[in-house]
Amino acid sequence: MLDIVLVAISRCLLVLLFLPFSALDKVLNFKDAEAQASIAIHNRALSRLAIVSGFCIEVIMSVSVVSGVADRAAALVLATYCTATALLWKQFWKSGDFRLQGPSRGRDTFWDFLKNIALTGGFLGITFAGHASGVGDFVHHPFGSSHPYHTFAPSEPAAAGP
Repeated sequence: MLDIVLVAISRCLLVLLFLPFSALDKVLNFKDAEAQASIAIHNRALSRLAIVSGFCIEVIMSVSVVSGVADRAAALVLATYCTATALLWKQFWKSGDFRLQGPSRGRDTFWDFLKNIALTGGFLGITFAGHASGVGDFVHHPFGSSHPYHTFAPSEPAAAGP
């Protein structure tokens, strides 16, 4: 039972940034989200679409990762989302004031960039079930579950695929 609780906690912590916080922030502070989106997407309609799409990704994919339903595909979507967010909105190299010491907007943005990239790694770990043969399993069964809440008997090998 403790193993199931620990897996649930680890998955909840992994998606905590998105659900509830980032998704809720998009709802409560839509104008601010619009301003941030306009940095990379200059068309107002497209930036609004990006916010709504981001909200849907954050909610639906997070629920999927926590529940274990098509969690591997959902984790890949979140990994892609984290990477895209880092590259489009965490462009520390464009700040012009990146310094290792003292105040630096560039360095602050760099840490946000690295957090997104680190989350990408965590989500890819779920996508590929944490082992090399998980890559092939994912390719053959992309919407399969990693069965995060299944416990195996000591002599029973971990099941591959869906």
